[in-house]
Amino acid sequence: MHLTPAVQLVLVVIVAAVSGVMNSVAGGGTLLTFPALVGLGISPIIANATSTVALWPASVSSMFGYRQELEGALPWAGAFALPSLLGGAAGALLLLHTSPERFSALVPWLVLGATALFVVQEPVMRAIRRHQITANGDAGPISPDDAATTGLLPSVPFLFYQFLVAIYGGYFGAGAGILMLAALGFMGLSNIHRMNGLKNWGGLCMNAIAALLFASSRLVNWPVALSMAAGAMVGGYAGSRVAQRVGQRAVRYAIVVIGLGSGLAMLVAELRR
Repeated sequence: MHLTPAVQLVLVVIVAAVSGVMNSVAGGGTLLTFPALVGLGISPIIANATSTVALWPASVSSMFGYRQELEGALPWAGAFALPSLLGGAAGALLLLHTSPERFSALVPWLVLGATALFVVQEPVMRAIRRHQITANGDAGPISPDDAATTGLLPSVPFLFYQFLVAIYGGYFGAGAGILMLAALGFMGLSNIHRMNGLKNWGGLCMNAIAALLFASSRLVNWPVALSMAAGAMVGGYAGSRVAQRVGQRAVRYAIVVIGLGSGLAMLVAELRR
């Protein structure tokens, strides 16, 4: 069935709004926008670049929605910025010089692996805390949220991990948010809303530099990108507010569902090639 350009743009806006909600809560919005753009006849590389540029404004609106959760966590946000910017630039340059298909075979396993890490994060952290309490006596360990709000910085290995995630995020991006959430959990954070705020900040940085490089390379379909950006901004802000109004357990379940669904969908698509 042939769709008129006006209908195509309306559908793109709707898909972008939903992807903005997904990115705000857990990531994975690219898994909606990328196939939608390819389905409209846009080449994969242009679809990828257009999706990155279009979804970046949603990161800004989502960050605004999470601003209260980042109060007191500025040292962590600052530490996130440099590896996210450098990795995002490296990933974008990699895309400009290689074919996305060469990397697509790894994407489903990365998303499914990160989701599995997120699932086991809570029991592992409980075991670590029990061990800390036993070792430290009545004083107990520092609470997980204190790690992000008392000026303590992320470890160097974690920042290097963030750099690698940012490379992937700049290259394709689907599931990068889940990879960040999994690592934040193992770093000792337990407040899912603060974790989402830091995750969205990292995504904003890595996608900002990638979007600039894609825009300067003439790979962006601007009518589609601008239409998507409008929908994604609404979805990003709405997602950040809705996520903070429901219990953390419900948000965790949503993250697992999005992660498994995204990974399996990409795996099936890869096996059908």
